[in-house]
Amino acid sequence: MRAGGVRTTVAGLVLAAGAGRRYGCPKALVELDGRLLVERSVVTARAGGCHPVVTVLGAQAGAVRDRVDLGGVMVLDNPEWATGMASSLRAGLVALRATRSIAVVVLLVDMPGVTPEAVRRLVALAAPDALAMAGYGGERGHPVLLGRVHWDGVVASASGDVGARRYLHERAADLRIVPCGDVATGGDIDTEADRDPFRRGGDRRGGAGQ
Repeated sequence: MRAGGVRTTVAGLVLAAGAGRRYGCPKALVELDGRLLVERSVVTARAGGCHPVVTVLGAQAGAVRDRVDLGGVMVLDNPEWATGMASSLRAGLVALRATRSIAVVVLLVDMPGVTPEAVRRLVALAAPDALAMAGYGGERGHPVLLGRVHWDGVVASASGDVGARRYLHERAADLRIVPCGDVATGGDIDTEADRDPFRRGGDRRGGAGQ
């Protein structure tokens, strides 16, 4: 992408800092089909057209770094991870201010059903003032696209585990819902049983290109 002759990009932001209390370990360290969820998320973001990719770690960050090669990824340690997802979102957006990215696609590490094609559909809408999120039937979910002009507002309003939800709700008239149910699934993994639908041989919308 070029804006005024300057090369611009759409960043990817993988939020992977939580402790995964219900699961029993951080979701970043959960393995699915031989690959950790954090690695799958990074691959999905890259294959979907995001650059740079930022990954925010928190709980057991050292163990994640030891088990996954995150070379080429901007990795942030969030010391405030226990306060909720919003702290990781804020950390990622603040770090991205130093880039030329016009927008960012936010992915959650515990949603392996998100595919590169779903990411590409949001990347295609990228603009500094864009707001978009994936739709799965009648449900809204991730990934979420935040244009650069919205980053400061999200940083100021995000708290706890709400993330950008409040900010997006207040700007519902400007929010575009992008149908992704034909190429991805919007469910997350909270327990070991939740992994089964995403395993190889299940619903391949959750594994295409990963």
